[in-house]
Amino acid sequence: MATRIRLARHGRKKSAFYHIVVADSRSPRDGRFIEKLGIYNPNTNPATIDLDFDSAVNWLLKGAQPSDTARAILSYKGVLMKKHLLVGVAKGAFNEEEAEKRFSKWMEDKESQIEDKKKVIDKKKNDSKKVALDKEKEKNKERENALKAKLENTEEPAEEAEKTEEPAKEAEKTEEPAKEAEKTEEPSKEAEKTEEPSEEAEKTEEPAKEAEKTE
Repeated sequence: MATRIRLARHGRKKSAFYHIVVADSRSPRDGRFIEKLGIYNPNTNPATIDLDFDSAVNWLLKGAQPSDTARAILSYKGVLMKKHLLVGVAKGAFNEEEAEKRFSKWMEDKESQIEDKKKVIDKKKNDSKKVALDKEKEKNKERENALKAKLENTEEPAEEAEKTEEPAKEAEKTEEPAKEAEKTEEPSKEAEKTEEPSEEAEKTEEPAKEAEKTE
């Protein structure tokens, strides 16, 4: 029976993750499988890979053929490197101790590369957060400046209204003495009216004088 190491899709739409499985090459993609080797989740950065290392190596030694994506995953985790070294030991190219040394060195280099990649990703995330924070601060400053300008514009008409009210008050003050002057003029008119009867009295005295002359 020809076996194949491949991915079986799971998860919801646009957020899929995959099971790494060993299945009969004649089975459908998401159908029956012989053994589950691990999980591959491409939604994280870097991608999350949980793999049964020894079982994957054994299946490769038995002749299981990985798909293209599964091959890339196995290479990333060092499964193909381990298989290559074990084949070399079986052929007598070097002993198991030498194979283990080479594999340990390869894994150290790989882990350092992964750590460097994680640092670069974290730095990009921090830089993007910093840029977003700076933009938010600039927007807040613009809003504050706009609010201050709006408040200043509303205060200026109020000050102008106060200035226009002051001349009106002064005009009222000037009108009050004029009203008082009018009040003082009214008694003088009344005095003129009281003087008019005295003139009439003089007229009545004139006929009396004429009567005396006739006598």
